[in-house]
Amino acid sequence: MASFSSILVKNPFSLVLLLCTISIVVVTNAMIVTNTCPVLFDDVPTPLSIANKFDCDNDTLALASTDYGFVIHEKPLAVLQPTSPNDITELIKLSNSLINPFKIAARGQAHSVYGQAQARDGVVVNMTHLNVHSHGKRIVIYRDENDPWKSYADVGGEQVWNDLLQAALEYGLTPLSFTDSLFTSVAGTLVNAGVGGQVFKYGPQISTAIELDVITGKGDHVTCSAKKNSKLFYAVLGGLGQFGIITRARIALGPAPKRVRWLRLLYNDFSVFTKDEEKLIKFSESKDSNGFDFIQGFLKIRQWPDDLSFYPMQDVPRINSLTEEHKIIYILELVKYYDDSNEESIDEDVEKLIKGLNHVPTFKFEKDVLYESFLNRYVFVDALLAAQGLAQAPKSWLDLFIPGSRISDINEGVFKEIVYKQNVTAIGIMLVFPMNRTKWNDKMSVAIPDEEIFYLVSLLHYVSPDKYEASSSIKNQVLNFCKTSEINIKAYLPRNKTQEEWVEHFGSKWQNFKDAKDEFDPKRILAPGQGVFK
Repeated sequence: MASFSSILVKNPFSLVLLLCTISIVVVTNAMIVTNTCPVLFDDVPTPLSIANKFDCDNDTLALASTDYGFVIHEKPLAVLQPTSPNDITELIKLSNSLINPFKIAARGQAHSVYGQAQARDGVVVNMTHLNVHSHGKRIVIYRDENDPWKSYADVGGEQVWNDLLQAALEYGLTPLSFTDSLFTSVAGTLVNAGVGGQVFKYGPQISTAIELDVITGKGDHVTCSAKKNSKLFYAVLGGLGQFGIITRARIALGPAPKRVRWLRLLYNDFSVFTKDEEKLIKFSESKDSNGFDFIQGFLKIRQWPDDLSFYPMQDVPRINSLTEEHKIIYILELVKYYDDSNEESIDEDVEKLIKGLNHVPTFKFEKDVLYESFLNRYVFVDALLAAQGLAQAPKSWLDLFIPGSRISDINEGVFKEIVYKQNVTAIGIMLVFPMNRTKWNDKMSVAIPDEEIFYLVSLLHYVSPDKYEASSSIKNQVLNFCKTSEINIKAYLPRNKTQEEWVEHFGSKWQNFKDAKDEFDPKRILAPGQGVFK
């Protein structure tokens, strides 16, 4: 019997295992074996700095092979519990030193639904463990007193957006762009895009990133921005984790409002609905405009149960009656921020903004809430799912970017002919709202349609396990419809396409994407769960 440290001293180039926090090992025929972590790397000693930072117990591995979707389960060999970014660097360098490198996936909140943060027979990096040892030092707010719009935060990639929001609010500041869930990690959304109702004004969350610290697939720890190491900076943003692991992001901040005026306008005509959506994002796109600050749209379908708590109780019957009559109702969700400086004029400001909109008369509803309460409007969802036994139910989600010129085809061919007629009862939401291409930086990796106006269409279903196949069938039918109708969609949060499909997905960006992979992760170590480079 021998301790791990003595083995390294006597046999520094033996076959060495990644070890959990187990100090006793057995040496047999040049192979080290532990009773919990049998992960073997040829001819390279595991660095002492990370040798005791691996977990390989069944519960940890089971968690690392699960995500929010509960569909894909790829079991890793080990999970690294880093206490600093240097541990991640050592891990990546260790993999690179091997003849057969092992795959590495960074796992934050695991809010992906198709295994994007998993690493079969590789190592998953538990990014949240960085926060355990940070003692609150991985979110630092810098407020510019002369111009609050020049403020920013330096934040660890493992931090969730809600924690960044809370830290910023203490300084009267806020991030500018949010997804509908504030409990996703900063790095997790930055490697995708980060899309929500503020995109038309501030762009996706990747557009609010000023600077990044990235550990590349070669183990280089690089600070990058639009002016420094810009190739890596633009590649990583929207790059699906293919080029590096984000350990720090500098995020733009702005003045935080205190309250919001929150409206929902109901439509029974899709063309009128989308015309009003596009009119509003065009008028409100400048941060200096007096337009709306949040614009989204979604569907209410007759057979889908819906949360109607937003509406006055006495109006719920006529809302249901309208839905029953038209089968599908389109809801325009609008928010106007305000504080003490414009509180007296908020009523007048909102009335001016909605003047000329063509929603169904008398179907305008509004409420007044705290800014933070609005941003966390979906925080109840997980509790609701748990109450209905759906917390770990599989999810067949679909997020697509649709060219604006084809959005009416989606209404006719998808919403009416597929989703409605399938008659699958599900908890969830179907989003449909436009965004302007001018708010996206084309140097970044994320693929979007070529048109100036394009839409996000999201089918976000929560169904019981026995209805998963039916829900998944809807997703496949939608994709087939888009293909046969020659709608040039771009999948948002894509995964596991064929090589030809990936080339088509990235289009003119593919060659740059592949070149960046060759430069920053030449051994194809990072983010195997995305399935880009198999």
